[in-house]
Formats: sequence, C-alpha cells, structure tokens
Amino acid sequence: MADIRQGEIMKEGTQRIVARDAQRINILAGRIVAETVRTTLGPKGMDKMLVDSLGDVVITNDGATILDEMDIAHPAAKMIVEVAKTVDNEVGDGTTSAAILAGELLKKAEELLDQKIHATVIAKGYRLAADKAEEILDKISIKATDADYKKVAVTTLTGKGAEVGRDYLAEMAVKAVKAVEQNGKVNLEDIKLEKKEGGSLEDSEIIEGITIDKEVVHAGMPKKVENAKIALINAAIEVEKTETDAKINISSPDQLQMFLDQEEKILKEMADKIAASGANVVFCQKGIDDLAQHYLAKNGILAARRVKKSDMEKLAKATGSRVVTNVNELTGKDLGKAGLVEERKIAKDELIFVEKCVNPKAITVLLRGGTKHVVEDLERSMHDAVSVVAAVAKDPRVMAGGGAAEMELEKNLAEYADSVGGREQLAIKAFAEAMEVIPRSLSENAGLDPVDMIVKLRTQHGKKGGETYGLDVFKGDIADMYSEGVLEPRKVKEQAIKSASEAAVMILRIDDIIAASELKGGRGPPGGGGPEDFD
Repeated sequence: MADIRQGEIMKEGTQRIVARDAQRINILAGRIVAETVRTTLGPKGMDKMLVDSLGDVVITNDGATILDEMDIAHPAAKMIVEVAKTVDNEVGDGTTSAAILAGELLKKAEELLDQKIHATVIAKGYRLAADKAEEILDKISIKATDADYKKVAVTTLTGKGAEVGRDYLAEMAVKAVKAVEQNGKVNLEDIKLEKKEGGSLEDSEIIEGITIDKEVVHAGMPKKVENAKIALINAAIEVEKTETDAKINISSPDQLQMFLDQEEKILKEMADKIAASGANVVFCQKGIDDLAQHYLAKNGILAARRVKKSDMEKLAKATGSRVVTNVNELTGKDLGKAGLVEERKIAKDELIFVEKCVNPKAITVLLRGGTKHVVEDLERSMHDAVSVVAAVAKDPRVMAGGGAAEMELEKNLAEYADSVGGREQLAIKAFAEAMEVIPRSLSENAGLDPVDMIVKLRTQHGKKGGETYGLDVFKGDIADMYSEGVLEPRKVKEQAIKSASEAAVMILRIDDIIAASELKGGRGPPGGGGPEDFD
C-alpha cells in the first residue's frame, strides 16, 4: 500500500493532536476554567469583574454568569461552561460546585493516566461512582419541613452581594414559590423578577399580580382603576390593511370624507365593543390607533399597547383572563379581575401595576437597589434563591451543606471502591477524593488551613452521627450543619455531581483533536500550552 501522508488527505493548515497530547490539552483547558471560578465558592468567596469588548461591566460571584460572560475559545473548556449552564437551567444553583468538581475529576483522571490506566477504564469507574453517589445522597438526605424552605434560600444567598438582606429576600423567595406552586410543580416563568434602580434592598416587595413596563397610551385615560376588569387582546386595535396590494381611486372630496368617516366608524365600533364587554382595562399585544385611544379614553378605559407576549401570558395567569385574537369576539367571560391597576413612576420609568389579584398563578418580585450593578446582582441572587426553593418544592429532600455531603460521599465511595474488582476501583477512589475539593475550596476562600479542616471533618465523619458536620466558615471551625441551618436541596447536589461527571467522562474519551485552519493563516487548535504551564 502506498504511503499516504496526512497532508494529502486534509486541507493545508489543518492541525492534528493525537492520543496523550490531546488528553493533556483538554484536561488542562477544563482545569483552568474550573480554577477561574473556584475562588468564588462559599460564603467567603470573592467576586469577579467581567468587562466585555464594549466596556460593559458585570460584577458577580455567580458561577454560571462568570462562565457565560467569559469569552472562552477552547472547545474542551466550553464543555465546562455547558456544565454550568445545564445546572443553572435545571436547578438554578450549584453551578460553581459543578464546574469545580468537573475540574477536579479531570485532575484526578490525569494522575491515573500517568499511571498507565486507560481512559476507558477511568470513564467506567467514574460512571459507577456517579451512580453510587446517587444512592448515597438518598441515604444522607432528609425530608424537608416548612421551615427548611427558608433555610435553603438563606444558605444560597449567603456569600452573595444581597447577603445583608438575606432573611428578607429568603422569605420573599419562599412566598413567591408557594404562590405559584401547583401540586408540587413550579414554573419559574410564573415568577417575574422586575429590577429597578433606586431605593434600598428593603424597598423590594412582592406584587400579588404583574408589573408591566409600559405606560398608559393616552393622556385622557385614567391612571388608576380599582376593581379592574381586564381584557387581553392579541390583535391590532387599528384599521387593518389588506393582505394583497390594493388601490382606491377617489375622485371627489365627498368620497374622501366618506372613506375617512368609515375608518372612524370602524375604530369607534371596536372601542364600543370593548366597553360593552364591561372591560375598564385593556392590554393589547399589538398597536392601538390614535383615534381608538381617544374613544377608549372617552369610555374611561385604561389601555397599554405592544405588551410582550410573555407578559400577556403572565397577566392571563394572574388575573384569570383569556387572551382573545379578535375584538369582535370579546365577551364578559374573557375578562380577568384585579383589585387595582395603576400607573406609577418607579425611578425614572413608568410602570403599570396589576395587583391585588385573587389567588394569582403568576406574580412579580420587584427588586430595588442603589445602583445598576447592585440590582443586577440582586436579580441573580434572587433567581438562585427562588430556584432552590422551587427545587425543594419539586423534590422535598434536603441535606447538610458546608461540605458535609461531599465528605460523606468521599467516605462512602472509598468503601464502595474496595468492593469493586479491577482497575475501575482506582477511578472510583479518585472520584471519592475529588469530592474533597468542595470543603477544601470553602476553607481556602475563608482564609482557613484546608489541611486542618479536612482532617477535622474526616475524623468527625468517621464517628457515629458525624455525617452532618461541615465547615462553619464564620466561626473558623467545623459544626453540625443541621443545627446551624445550613441546608442544600438534594436535587441541586445530584445535578452538580451528575453534570460534572458526564463532562469529565466526555473530555477523557477524546483522544484526537483535528482543528481546521482559519481562513487567514491557520492558527491550529486553540488553547495551546502543555500541562507544565499549569501550576
């Protein structure tokens, strides 16, 4: 067989990295991303300032936000970002833990690769360990009580920018989730987070209804309507234009006047139809003609136009109204109710408040803060708090936080490894050791000695009844996390471990990187460098 070189098969400039080199580069990329967010973990974690190419600044310690805002080019590093996104979409919290865990699993895998253990064996061991970890989580979790919902929210908010008002925000998060919960199911889309600069964190409140970031369309309309009957219309309150091109020939001023009169009549009939239905508030997803606005105002109807589809859906859930697509079909049965609809000026913007709804299935959390960056971080914190409370509502099991669950996982997985034959047990032991990265990072970020803390935790977890002990970073010692009220949802922990292990296995199974050249000068595979560059 003739000798065919790689250059004769692939385009010029294509670079290929194979076998051990490919694994090293991918592992290195994953570890670097994990190290980036590691210092943000826990109550004493630090914040990151992210500046984009336009100069916009984001200040946060939310793992998902940091990884999303970073302009990451390396494909393996992007997989760690995907881990954070998946965890954020599924459970809303635990993104930093998942990224750190994925990085540590890759680090432990590299040590096994250096011992000439095949990547497939490591991948199998990691999968076995991840499955066993789920069983262990079942054993160490307990059923959540009503009081635990708030504790879970407080734990999530601790260490974030909104920590100063964590009790107040935690209560709001629990109240918001309980309001929209239906048979243990919570759709987070039904909780609208509205942020406005100005005021202080304590000015934040729950609106039993929806706020619409629009203003009343006509000066003659009322700005406040009590005992509102609300019509939601997904149609233009305008004279419709024909679908096909049409030309109207007018030969006299009388004909022109008749044409204008007919248009006016159509618009008046629309406004009268709305008034006849009994509606005194109208939210329109499309436009409202100036003349129609005038007639609606004469009928004392408050109206807003070009309302977002998502807001229309929330309004329907909050008020019990039904969205109609034809004004002529609007009846009293389609109307929803609210105790009060009012336009108010918040900061520099006009907002329409639809509140005092009876048993609303969609609500608004209005967040206030001193500056733009404060309210943006407050929104991220509140999103996490609401998400973890929703996670407990869906799966009402919680476990000790502060690294307690990870230490218990390490202990049980190490015991399980001894019962597994073959080289896979080395991978399971490595998986168990990787769990230590969470309590170690918590202690490092709090300025404590990680070795001392890990030794203390190991000793305590070896004793009967010591499985709930974790790190109390405020006291600088270990403590019973249940009695301290530091709780985490089982669902969050499970998702973080599952996503981290799947990402690590996927990266480990790659033994070949084929990178096409760029259009202008082949740069080769991104990332570069070798493991020796990583300290």
